[in-house]
Amino acid sequence: MAEFVKAQIKDGKGVVFCKPTCSYCILAKDVLSKYKFKAGHFELIDISARADMGSIQDYLQQITGARTVPRVFIGEDCVGGGSDVEGLDRSGKLEGMLQAIGCLQ
Repeated sequence: MAEFVKAQIKDGKGVVFCKPTCSYCILAKDVLSKYKFKAGHFELIDISARADMGSIQDYLQQITGARTVPRVFIGEDCVGGGSDVEGLDRSGKLEGMLQAIGCLQ
């Protein structure tokens, strides 16, 4: 599963590994939805229907320290989950991070 996750996480892209019914995933999605991403530079990856969901979460735990979703990546760096993204947005840091990797219009 490492290959799948690594293929999604790229410099210049925002990625959220999520489950659609998770309240923290919804929070992360709502926060990020107010930004205008360039086409192809933001992706929500619903892992809930995947047969390899457990393996994905195991690998996310290895590389981020947490198995829970959402796992939000700004470029190749994991910034945490829903509350973390909300905090970065409130502090004004999130926009700068997104601009720094060149994913915003």
